[in-house]
Amino acid sequence: MKIMLIDDSKTMRNIQESVLAQLGHTAIEEACDGQDALSKIGAFQPDLILVDGNMPNMDGLSFVKAFRHGNKATPVIMVTTESEKSRVIDAIKAGVNNYVVKPFTPDLLSQRINETMNKKAA
Repeated sequence: MKIMLIDDSKTMRNIQESVLAQLGHTAIEEACDGQDALSKIGAFQPDLILVDGNMPNMDGLSFVKAFRHGNKATPVIMVTTESEKSRVIDAIKAGVNNYVVKPFTPDLLSQRINETMNKKAA
């Protein structure tokens, strides 16, 4: 499975990449913000996207809205420090399939990925 990590923090991308590697996912593309992701996504064609909510240039919500104009199928998981109900609802309305609040455990990230991919397969 090909996964795109979108986060302005290189440290957070490294943490997520490490967790994904433990889960057996090694086909990973990184982007530092939503604009960077949009420029890479066509060539990479990810099966899953993990996107941070708060980033410079283009935040996660703006990225999801832009991405969903052309792609309704690829699952997107928002990975963010924002846990307010209104923020979660806004993300879901924009087209996010699941939500993980930082800091997260490897088990929680794995669980969210499995839930999201199982829903897509159903």
